[in-house]
Amino acid sequence: MTKYIVNRLLGIIPTLLIIITLSFFIVRVAPGGPFASERNLPEVVKRNIEAKYHMDEPLVQQYGRYMFDILRGDLGPSYKYKDYDVNYYIFNSLPKSIVLGLCAMALALSFGISAGIIAAVKQNTWIDYFSMGVAVIGISVPLFVIAPVLQLIFAMKLNWLPTSGWYTTGEGYLTIVLPAVSLSFAYFANIARLTRSSMLETLRSDYIRTAKAKGMKNSTIIFKHAMKGAMLPIVSYLGPAFAGIITGSIVVEQIFRVPGLGKFFVQSSFNRDYTLIVGVVIVYSLILVIMNFIVDVAYAQLDPRITYK
Repeated sequence: MTKYIVNRLLGIIPTLLIIITLSFFIVRVAPGGPFASERNLPEVVKRNIEAKYHMDEPLVQQYGRYMFDILRGDLGPSYKYKDYDVNYYIFNSLPKSIVLGLCAMALALSFGISAGIIAAVKQNTWIDYFSMGVAVIGISVPLFVIAPVLQLIFAMKLNWLPTSGWYTTGEGYLTIVLPAVSLSFAYFANIARLTRSSMLETLRSDYIRTAKAKGMKNSTIIFKHAMKGAMLPIVSYLGPAFAGIITGSIVVEQIFRVPGLGKFFVQSSFNRDYTLIVGVVIVYSLILVIMNFIVDVAYAQLDPRITYK
């Protein structure tokens, strides 16, 4: 197991290297640039700006310089935001996106697993149909539709919750509720469907039949024996789901005016701010590979039949 963990950790390095390399060259090969504007700059001014940011060098040399800065933990200067560098903007906004993602994932896991278990136990009843019906809605309706609808109902019509903002700006912790619920909806739906199908398969297995024949209580069978096996698909789903819920918060952050990393990702894309775009991609990719690594280790702990060589 220790050897596997070490090998997986070492495998993260080439993965990130490929991602950084592809991101670096793709954003620079695309038409346009960070200093393109409606009014053409004088040639002398343009050359001076490019020389300041080493953009007059060959692309391979720029790549080598950027990789050296990455190894030092420096994501470079922002071409559009002059006050601070990319490190400042990313690591001041990332915690807000992580808090939103954690709240959304907690809601998705709590309600998704509960709904899936109840639907499996009450198979082919109205509870099962209702739970899976809500799950289908969560999968089918896009996030940019769910968020404004919740905003309209609970903020504008009922006045129960604030329409937008974030608790760090002094607007209260209730500002977390609507964006977290909106972001969790699709993940709740997927987790509920996965839990139901996995639980049904587990409940039909031989060792569950044996437990029932011995006269065990249904609650003991479900929560002590069936849950562990039924959670394996959920654990596999959590790695990319957590990374997706962080990156997916871009839309929610724009709708609910959350000062997270999504704002800079969208603005940097429009501004062609090369360093900020690649910096955000690196952070998102790092979250993804780390979560996949954690999921792989947790999967092995849940299922002793799994061995890694």
